[in-house]
Amino acid sequence: MKKIIITIILSAGLFASCTDLEVTPTSFVTEDKYFKTQDDAVASVTAVYASLSLDPGEQSLFGRNLYFLTDMASDYAAAGVSATNPQVRALSSLTHDATSDRVQVAWRQIYNGINRANVSIDNIPKVTGNETVKTRLINEAKFIRGLLYFQAVRLWGGVPIVLHEPTSIQLESLKSRRETVDAVYTQIISDLNAAEALPATYPASDAGRATSGAAKAILAKVYLTRKDYPNAILKAREVINGGYGYGLFESFQDIFTKTKKNGKEHIFSVQFEPNQAGNGSSGSTFQATSFIGFTATEPADIISDVALFYDIYAAGDTRRDVSYAKQLPIPGTANVYTFPKPIFKKYIDFTNLATPGNVAINFPIIRYADILLSLAEAINEQGAPTPEAYELINQVRRRAFAKPITTPDPSVDLSGLTQATFRAAIQEERKKEFVQEGQRWFDLVRWGTLVTEVKKVTAKNSVSERNNLYPIPQSERSIDPVGLPQNPGY
Repeated sequence: MKKIIITIILSAGLFASCTDLEVTPTSFVTEDKYFKTQDDAVASVTAVYASLSLDPGEQSLFGRNLYFLTDMASDYAAAGVSATNPQVRALSSLTHDATSDRVQVAWRQIYNGINRANVSIDNIPKVTGNETVKTRLINEAKFIRGLLYFQAVRLWGGVPIVLHEPTSIQLESLKSRRETVDAVYTQIISDLNAAEALPATYPASDAGRATSGAAKAILAKVYLTRKDYPNAILKAREVINGGYGYGLFESFQDIFTKTKKNGKEHIFSVQFEPNQAGNGSSGSTFQATSFIGFTATEPADIISDVALFYDIYAAGDTRRDVSYAKQLPIPGTANVYTFPKPIFKKYIDFTNLATPGNVAINFPIIRYADILLSLAEAINEQGAPTPEAYELINQVRRRAFAKPITTPDPSVDLSGLTQATFRAAIQEERKKEFVQEGQRWFDLVRWGTLVTEVKKVTAKNSVSERNNLYPIPQSERSIDPVGLPQNPGY
């Protein structure tokens, strides 16, 4: 995407409290003055994308902040000794409450992106420019809005639906009440249906923009989450058979190799560059929190239980040594360093170990392997595994064991399973495939197994049914406690 970043006046989250604001702005650019040309429209949508990867002064939404909720608060990841924020440690042990600063930041960042999308959707029709380009830009903004609401509804349940920029700074006009889960999903599907009209591909200079294939892929995950298996099957097959050129990389390592960004497996990824926006902490911080050098000191993000999550890979499964590292060669020497406990590895840039805050590896929102496993799961939930479902999961397994992807291989292929054992096989593959990709918590909640699985980790035995949702941030409820009733258990 073109590196054009603009500042749009928006509330920090869904609501904005004015009690601490003691400065009076002397000037600002209003939307009616800013939105004049097609370049203005492009810049506004670039700012929508930027909400996923940039939040100066804070870890960005997909650069790590969402990881606390979707991975660290699941079973396989935990807070290491270098994680000094007590509220991060509370998420790791599932003892967090409605005052959690990480939950509040995630809410603010999600609604910041939604608000930016709303500004673009409302104002792009007014600009002078090519109508086809304007429609495409609006649909890109709708894609991001649908994606962000999909995150929000799974994290909090029914949330406020905000579809237009605020027209007043009066507190009452900024309030917006929680809608039902069904209503939020209706809006998500509407936005993603519109985004299905996006181009299938873009020139290399615009790599990373949302495509029609990405919209269909997220829709497949939406329907799978809703247990609407016929529509999940329909959309997943459209992704696979739609002529998009998607496929599995032959090597699992290639998914996280920075020279192979936006490749055939990457359906939609959040784009990261080194020292993004001149502030590494506002881009991706995964490397700096997984790898702090060749030292025995625990990084901030660690594996929770080696026996439960590292030792489970069968011999020859390449995913283990891409996802985790027990040993690493020390650059410039002939020495190998052995860590006391395996560290997370997917986002380590081995060409730039000297400055671990500068990470250029994209974050995959959805990739082709996810669609293969999602389609296999949906087919199985219709009654039993079929030959198609077996081929889908077996392609993922063959790649994991460095076998030819489309050639049957009895040494790794699954067969002869019941619906229940095939379901368990899908769950096991997803656990091994998507380490640190923001999938695990959502998967466990969707399967109804969060409490059972997390309790297997001794340090996380505080988990309970309340943890199937996150608390509405108390800072938001203080503004409108009636419109934002709290989730059970908080």
